[in-house]
Amino acid sequence: MTQEQALSIMRTGANVFLTGEPGSGKTYTVNAFVSWLREHGIKPAITASTGIAATHIGGFTIHSWSGIGVRSELTKHDIQYMLDNKKLKSRVRDARTLIIDEISMLSARTLGLVDTACQKLRESPAPFGGLQVILVGDFFQLPPVVTAVENEPLSVPSEELFESQEMPQARFAFDSPSWTSLNPVICYLDEQHRQGDPEFLELLAAIRNRAVGPEHRKLLGDRFSASPAEIVPKLFSHNANVDRVNALELEKLPGEARLFTMETNGPKALIEQLKKGCLSPAELFLKIDAPVMFTKNDYLQHQYVNGTLGTVVGFSEEDQCPIIETKSGARIYADRAEWRIEDGERVLARISQIPLRLAWAITIHKSQGMSLDAAHLDLRGAFEHGQGYVALSRVRTLGGLTLAGWNERALEVHPDIAAKDARFRALSRAVLKKLTGLSAEELLRRQEEFIKISGGTLQKPEKPDTVLPDFAKKKYSLEDLRRRYPNAYQSWTENDDA
Repeated sequence: MTQEQALSIMRTGANVFLTGEPGSGKTYTVNAFVSWLREHGIKPAITASTGIAATHIGGFTIHSWSGIGVRSELTKHDIQYMLDNKKLKSRVRDARTLIIDEISMLSARTLGLVDTACQKLRESPAPFGGLQVILVGDFFQLPPVVTAVENEPLSVPSEELFESQEMPQARFAFDSPSWTSLNPVICYLDEQHRQGDPEFLELLAAIRNRAVGPEHRKLLGDRFSASPAEIVPKLFSHNANVDRVNALELEKLPGEARLFTMETNGPKALIEQLKKGCLSPAELFLKIDAPVMFTKNDYLQHQYVNGTLGTVVGFSEEDQCPIIETKSGARIYADRAEWRIEDGERVLARISQIPLRLAWAITIHKSQGMSLDAAHLDLRGAFEHGQGYVALSRVRTLGGLTLAGWNERALEVHPDIAAKDARFRALSRAVLKKLTGLSAEELLRRQEEFIKISGGTLQKPEKPDTVLPDFAKKKYSLEDLRRRYPNAYQSWTENDDA
């Protein structure tokens, strides 16, 4: 499925699981959908499963947005506390579309808690309180970290729980009863926008399909290098290795380091969330000749993306901001950038920092979502399914990859995911077949009905006295709107179960 085809489906109001291999354009597609929603006056809630992912998309963590926080269960007292929180209640009720990025890292139980919170806060028994839900991610990437608490039986007596939250042992979000009740349409993006190297793509596909053979091991062996010939980011599985390498290498450079301090504005809790997700450190030390990596996409001038590599070649005379020369020879003035948490048009918290980090080393976990021109991977300490796959798929081409070594876990993906992925692909093909059978007029009609049922506007008024359409003049109940627009949220397949 192409990005535009997935967008067409999301614009009809369908609940969607948007997936695809790294580099297939999931983030681009979601950003395009968010822009479309806002153009039509529909308010999206943009969230992610982790702080890093939330920072990439300028949203909340799903835990913060939904009010569940770090809870592993919801009691009647918890629900009442959430209902008494006017800001939380308003935020969840005002939303029309809920986007959850990096869904692979959200546990089944947590997805269920979000579902329960949305139902109670929106006073609707429909899945997620009747919100359109867009789940985004790739289950071949890093799985959820399931805490010991989540693996234990519920510690609260059943009569104290708002409703039964017992469920079989389940790790992945798609195992949750809430996923089943949501019944998302599967949109599997199959175009590749990051890697253009057929041999490398075949290697990544072999890992996904659990079909790594001697030819793939030889390909990796040919990329072995104890130390890369040029300075490129080194990816490690553990933080301790990253901190050690960066500190030692910076110390080797001559001269005094320049310090750039993060600036913050907003409530302490939200600032801490932004800091955890920001790949630029609160205190950034730089020297001339230090290799650096940009930590944010430049959406305005398109000079760099999250993962662009370069070297500090100087500092501006006016404000001392670093000047970076990229691998392509371009020179970029690295001014401060902002990371925000937004609620519709309101900015709730923001931090600003030079969008750089030292690029001698980075953890695999923090590299998720990046596209790197080159990297040196040390996969000898890989300990999690998908960890090696994530690291390898950060690099655009095989020519940009070198390896210090790897263990067998680095070439493994979770055994349950391969079978599920085949099912996702089959469901996506069925959806695509139905989509191609729709006329342009029918598709547009469904999309317009979704806009109307969401309280949006089909187009921006050209004049202040433009006559509003009937649906905007009158306050309809959800039941009224569904009677007026029966095709909204219409199923995409005969049997949508995942």
